[in-house]
Amino acid sequence: MAFAEKPPTTEGGSRHVPIRPSRGAGVHRPGLPAAPGGWAEPAGSPAAVSAPGGGPGRVVSPSAVGFREASARAVLDPALREAIRRVTDNLAVRRVQVTAELPHFDVLRDRAKRIKEHTLANLDRYLEQLEAAVRARGGHVHWARDAEEAAACVVRICREAGARRVAKSKSMVTEEVELNRALREAGIEPVETDLGEFVVQISGDRPSHLIAPIIHKRREDVAELFRRHLGTPADAPVPVLTAAARAHLRQAFLQADVGITGANFLVAETGTVVLVENEGNARMVTSLPRVHVAVAGIEKVLPRLADLAVFLPLLVRSATGQRLSAYVSLLTGPRGPGERDGPDVFHLVLVDNGRSRVLADPELREALECVRCSACLNVCPVYERAGGHAYGSVYSGPIGAVLTPALTGGRGLVDLPFASSLCGACRDVCPLRIDIPRMLVALRARAGQTAEARWERRAARVAAWLLCRPRLYRWASVAARVLEPVVRRVPVGALRRWARGRDLPRLSPTPFHRAARR
Repeated sequence: MAFAEKPPTTEGGSRHVPIRPSRGAGVHRPGLPAAPGGWAEPAGSPAAVSAPGGGPGRVVSPSAVGFREASARAVLDPALREAIRRVTDNLAVRRVQVTAELPHFDVLRDRAKRIKEHTLANLDRYLEQLEAAVRARGGHVHWARDAEEAAACVVRICREAGARRVAKSKSMVTEEVELNRALREAGIEPVETDLGEFVVQISGDRPSHLIAPIIHKRREDVAELFRRHLGTPADAPVPVLTAAARAHLRQAFLQADVGITGANFLVAETGTVVLVENEGNARMVTSLPRVHVAVAGIEKVLPRLADLAVFLPLLVRSATGQRLSAYVSLLTGPRGPGERDGPDVFHLVLVDNGRSRVLADPELREALECVRCSACLNVCPVYERAGGHAYGSVYSGPIGAVLTPALTGGRGLVDLPFASSLCGACRDVCPLRIDIPRMLVALRARAGQTAEARWERRAARVAAWLLCRPRLYRWASVAARVLEPVVRRVPVGALRRWARGRDLPRLSPTPFHRAARR
């Protein structure tokens, strides 16, 4: 997806809207197609430029520790595995129960798929329509090409509002752009008001699940945190802990100068921001502070308000196993004349941060259909054993194994596409039927073209060369039997990495060709 330069405006620099991608024959081809070499743009796709005016900039930050090392540590932690299994199993069972109540659930899935495919194919038009609708209702629209620009935009808005403290509701995209760090560096105190995100913040941790950020923590861990930060007893039961958090966060709502949220959906037709939650904190964040800033990826847009009748039942049932979440807020601009609640000022920050690159890629574009329900995480055997932190990114689980390499262009993350058994459970439960295994295979093909995989290709060529020369192959077999005890004790290089998760098979003392003669 490329961006076309528009006349400059007073907000967010130059306006840019995405040029819709090519609708050539390769856009929706079935099966598991071979990927192009390396990380170049796929053939037939337009060159991708990241959002307004320039290159992709800094995108989702990968962890310094790779998935292999992090997951190897995680699988040795039985308490972590049990905590993850308990929550994900519960969410998965509840999803099955509530989706069974809806006889036309699969019809909704098919309808949502068609809406998303149409929206992404016409994203430029719907983003322009969204911008016009927000402005018509008195709101302000800003375009951010990368994480740094998005964070800087929000910081600028907060400074212009004279904010010293901001209240935030749960938002994956603000985690993605590292907004809290940028706010702190600017001398502005961010307060996470979602209970799970609040625990993550005061513990200096990171979320490990898309909708359950502290899935990896025990009640005792939270009680100790609250004892240190809120003064509750070390053995306080859950109701006491939640009451203490409620009292503390209520002051944050009342003292906040700016409220910051994400968006589950953006409606192009009306300029509406849709927030889905269960705690009510997002409603407080958007009602009490004088300024509301919504930060959202450009893929969150839906064409019409009526489309929510399709997406809301799918999202809530797939995410939390509920028929409907406790709070669904539809926010359209700042408070109007005669209205008693809502902000005086509304800003919408539209973030690209690598999404234009993904939109221009016919093999990976489907990942932008994700509604962040986390259903794929809850059925993934790899996520259950490794946990979310092992992925080293804001986005974990099967969809994270696709999104993170896709948004970053694959830099330093060639191990994530292999963090899957390709069992297909993620595709089966996805409300939009996103074919995650197909995209993982495509990413694996690209990973095979990188410098990190060069030794594998060389080893394959050496093996092929030996197999074509029987005499040399027999001598190599003799050498392998002689060196086998040494290799088992001192594995080196790539063999060491290979042997970490596998038992080296013992070589037969009798070669096959001799045994065959007998």
